[in-house]
Amino acid sequence: MTWQPDDSFDGRAETPAEAEQPDAPTLVEDLLLLLFQPDSGTIAGENTLFYVLAGAVLADLALGDHVTTAARGRVAIVEGQAPSDDILRSAWDYLAKKPRGVQTALAAIGPPLRGPVLERLVERGDIDRGDRKVLGLFRTTALRVGGNGRRARLLGEVRQVLVDGAEPRARVAALVALISGSGTLPQFHREIPWTSPVIKRAKELERGNWGAGAAADAVTRTVTATIVNNAIIAATVLPRS
Repeated sequence: MTWQPDDSFDGRAETPAEAEQPDAPTLVEDLLLLLFQPDSGTIAGENTLFYVLAGAVLADLALGDHVTTAARGRVAIVEGQAPSDDILRSAWDYLAKKPRGVQTALAAIGPPLRGPVLERLVERGDIDRGDRKVLGLFRTTALRVGGNGRRARLLGEVRQVLVDGAEPRARVAALVALISGSGTLPQFHREIPWTSPVIKRAKELERGNWGAGAAADAVTRTVTATIVNNAIIAATVLPRS
């Protein structure tokens, strides 16, 4: 079974190309940075990556009160609340045409995201890109973790929530839920032990049980949890259909 968007989404904002990038990283940047595996220079969960990246974009829109849910669980924009970030804005513009089912939105928004989000991480210094030789003959591009320590800090926040039991901020809760739901959490076993309490905690976050520390109103949390759960379904169920 393959989800098809009901019209095209090209990943480009309908705002001027020279629009200034905001300073704060988006949730989708944080997600891709954490999914980057420094030891191998690869991205975890590549086969279903676009679903979880799209889930992070929609979750970011929900947390920023840029979107809400409409009839029959569709995602709709909040009028007059367009985001300034160009990646988020391109998704918001797509949804502005008409409310969309979450699965339709994920399938439309996700495919173009990997390249531009990775470029942002390189530009920020979160990931370094360089050349290396394979078999001493062929040059190929290699990715390495950057020296600014941001991935380690993000991973530390995730560990505090999953291992130490800290109550997460809403943004971290959504991030952990997406990582867990994508099936990539076992790949973090060196920093986050793959134990029964960690698995239980991650599943609670997938279900939207974020605790009082996730500072977001009930409506925003419900919308975000709905989006995250749909992204998890897309990443774990649809590829097998």
